[in-house]
Amino acid sequence: MKEISINRLSTSTALLIAVFIGGCGHLTQSEASQNKTRYLGQFPPGMTPERFAPGLVSTDNLEIGGVFTPNMEEFYFIRQVPDEEVESKVIQYVSGVWQDAAPAVDVGFISPNGERMYVGNEYRERTATGWSEKKSLGAPFDAIPIMRLTSSAAGTYVFDEREEIGTLRYSRIVDGVREAPKAFNADINAGRWTAHPYIAADESYLIWDSERSGGYGSTDLYISFRQEDGSWGPAINMGEDINSPYEDGGGRLSPDGKYFFFDRINLDELVADIYWVDAQIIETLRPD
Repeated sequence: MKEISINRLSTSTALLIAVFIGGCGHLTQSEASQNKTRYLGQFPPGMTPERFAPGLVSTDNLEIGGVFTPNMEEFYFIRQVPDEEVESKVIQYVSGVWQDAAPAVDVGFISPNGERMYVGNEYRERTATGWSEKKSLGAPFDAIPIMRLTSSAAGTYVFDEREEIGTLRYSRIVDGVREAPKAFNADINAGRWTAHPYIAADESYLIWDSERSGGYGSTDLYISFRQEDGSWGPAINMGEDINSPYEDGGGRLSPDGKYFFFDRINLDELVADIYWVDAQIIETLRPD
C-alpha cells in the first residue's frame, strides 16, 4: 500500500475498541458467552465481510490492524483522528468486563504463542506486567525497512519492506539456526505495493496485499496455498466478497482461527475501517 498520513498504518500497529451491536440469527448460550468474552461482545459475521464493532472500532476516523492476544483477552489497535497524532489503544477483559487499559504500545503482529510482538524489524517480549522495551531482531533484519513481520508456530518469519515494488521474504529455523531471508516466487512478488504478509500458524497458506492488473480497485488481498511438495501455489485474488474499489489489505486471522480480519482504506474520503468475516471464506478459495 502507498503511504498515507498515518504512516500507511503500515507497521501493523494494532487497534482496538468495543461495541455491542445487534445480532444476526440465534446463538446458543455457549456461543453468546464466547462472543462476550472473545469478540468484544460482537455477534459474528457470516460469509459477507462486516465492519468490526461499528461506532467503536470502526468509526469515521482512520482505524486499522485490530489484533487479539492468543488468549483472546486483549485487543490492540491504532486510530488516527484527522489532524491529530496516531493513537494506539488496548482493551482488556477484566472481571467479566471489557474495559480500557493503559495506553498501548505501538503494537505489531503477536506471535502464535503470545510471547513476542513484532514491530517492523524489532520486537517486544511478553512480561508479567505487559511488554518489554523494543529489541532489535539483529542482522540482517535490522537493515531491511520492514513494515510487517509475522511468524508461524514453528518460528518462520514472513515479512515485507517499505518499497513501491515490495518483496515478500521468509526465514525459517533449520536445525536450530535461523536461515538467511529468501524471496517468495515471482507470482507472489508481482505487482506494486506488495506488502503486509500473514503466514498461517501451520504455514498452510500465505495472505498479503498487492496492486496488480486484474484486481478490483487499488490494492487487493491475495492468498497462496502450500503445495504437497512444499512449494507455494499461484497467487489467488481473494475475490469480490473481500476486495473492493478501495485499498484492502493487512489480512490476519483471529487466534482461534474462526474469523478473518482485514483493513479497508478509502483514500479519497480518508476513511479506514476494520472488517471481519467467517474464516471459512479461505477454504472456498482453496483449489480442488
